[in-house]
Amino acid sequence: MSMQSTLSSNTSRMQLKPFWIAAGAFLIVLALAHYGGLASLARRWSNQEEYSHGFFIPLLSAWIIWNRRDAVRETLGHGSMFGFVVLAGSVFTLIIGELSALFLLVQVSFITSLAAFALIIGGWKLLRICLFPILFLFFAIPLPYFIDATLSWRLQLLSSQWGVLFLRIFNVPVFLEGNVIDLGLYQLQVVDACSGLRYLYPLMSLGILGAYLYKAAFWQRAVIFLSTIPITIVMNSIRIGMIGILVNQYGIEMAEGALHFFEGWIIFMTCAVLLFGEIWLLNKLTHGDDVFDRIGFPQVSAARTSGLENVSLVPALGATAVVLLTIFGLQAIGGREEEIPDRRQLAQFPLYLEGWRAREQTLDPEVEQALKVDDYLLADYGQRQNQPVNFYVAFYESQRKGASPHSPRVCIPGGGWEISNFSRAAMKLPETKSTLPFNRLIISNNSDKLLVYYWFDQRGKKFANEYLMKAHLLKDAVTINRTDGALVRVTTPINAGEGLERADERLQSFIRTVTPYLPQYIPGTEL
Repeated sequence: MSMQSTLSSNTSRMQLKPFWIAAGAFLIVLALAHYGGLASLARRWSNQEEYSHGFFIPLLSAWIIWNRRDAVRETLGHGSMFGFVVLAGSVFTLIIGELSALFLLVQVSFITSLAAFALIIGGWKLLRICLFPILFLFFAIPLPYFIDATLSWRLQLLSSQWGVLFLRIFNVPVFLEGNVIDLGLYQLQVVDACSGLRYLYPLMSLGILGAYLYKAAFWQRAVIFLSTIPITIVMNSIRIGMIGILVNQYGIEMAEGALHFFEGWIIFMTCAVLLFGEIWLLNKLTHGDDVFDRIGFPQVSAARTSGLENVSLVPALGATAVVLLTIFGLQAIGGREEEIPDRRQLAQFPLYLEGWRAREQTLDPEVEQALKVDDYLLADYGQRQNQPVNFYVAFYESQRKGASPHSPRVCIPGGGWEISNFSRAAMKLPETKSTLPFNRLIISNNSDKLLVYYWFDQRGKKFANEYLMKAHLLKDAVTINRTDGALVRVTTPINAGEGLERADERLQSFIRTVTPYLPQYIPGTEL
């Protein structure tokens, strides 16, 4: 480097020092404003292995921006006022997220605020330079719990089926019931930890990073990223099959402890090697040159039209002021304790209802802990010469911190049950002259069949659709400061000697009997 260029570089750093201080102040204030959501993010990274890669995502994003620091410097002082519009939208999302304590919104607000700041200080050129590292941060945000649970169950079932197929290839006698692999002397349950999510999420992050660094056509990059899904599913299924073979040969201890953990790491590293092998093969077939010559940062440049002395601190300070005002506003209107309604405990629910007599049951402690339920009722109600109806109510005082009703559609496929029919329906409730929407499932396990109705009872409103229930939850969290609610489920056997219509009549008769009692235990909005 020449003496002149060295002096120029030193001069640039001196001229931009106040600006970097202002930018650092914005980032500190932004982190303080989003502290609750960021702390929740760190907790999930620490407690859920499938998201533990999240600690590395911000570091990789910062590393990418650092490698483009010269191009970043050239854009400063050419900001766009549209950035303040984006920042206003981000601030609004933050306020909604804080008032409802839905941390996903707070986390999204943090990332969009970074994009807004890039627009404010460097315009569209800077946003284009920083777009990938900013969007890459979304891979550090865990999925909402109910989506995560749904995906986990589906992957458990798929991995179980493919794992059994792998076992049968090696002539291992095996029987599959839902997510339970029966080896005769031993039974393996493919639980959440074996669903493959702990490989899928980090491998998808690795895949999108590899697709970004690989200099090739868009379709080739898309193939690289999308292939992370089948690679994970296939390798996790092979892992389950390998564990089954070892358990069949040497005993159940082969599926536990350090060996299980070690097998998991081997599979993930194999997935990563397969992903790179795919890039190598794709490059060999389409380009024929050395794959390492095509891996690197895309070229970016932003030639300045004026000197660095024209860089103003006003946009950065203005953005910082907006976030500071938001913090003060949240302190003024936030910090309110959630309203917890008075109600009767479900332990007091009557066990005799107009000819229906109940026999109470209890959940297994592990199941109760997993559901995070605040109060529940589980009982079999029966009439003379009639099949019983299993009645389950799970009540949650607050659904803000990830504790919420688990959809039976997600949980039923475990333990050997399969959903053979799913539909949505509604019935009239004579007492209130209202309509009750519900989900209707027919589930089977070998020759046993059950008819299941369930719905979500949320602060006086009934929902069959879980996504509509979540939208209503957000509205009530902001407007009435409440997120309590319940899941109501009724189940009855479908006997060979009776038709499906008779089982429907039995459930609907029980529902008409029981629903007038529920408002005392699941309160509405009139407190």
